[in-house]
Amino acid sequence: MGTKIKCAYCKGTGKDCFELLAKSSFCLVCKGTGVVEVEEPGRKCIFCSGTGINPLGARVPCIVCGGKGRTLSVGNKICPACSATGRSGDGLPCTKCKGKGYC
Repeated sequence: MGTKIKCAYCKGTGKDCFELLAKSSFCLVCKGTGVVEVEEPGRKCIFCSGTGINPLGARVPCIVCGGKGRTLSVGNKICPACSATGRSGDGLPCTKCKGKGYC
């Protein structure tokens, strides 16, 4: 069981922040509750800077944290492949740390 936090993707409103289907559509991440559960120990998602929004320009949740804005902290060693940026040379998530920046 994890910790409940405000949904980063919709900023806790429970509504689809991009109004993809309709203005009254529910958030894709929290399903309209405004709250998500994250595993601990966690840290702010490096790939999306904690926004929950895919930084690659798509109007979908972050592919690393699933839109929650936080990731499970798997290690404290800076990833040697991406230097804790969470990104590979092409801007996609680093394959060594899976976009988390730490191993």
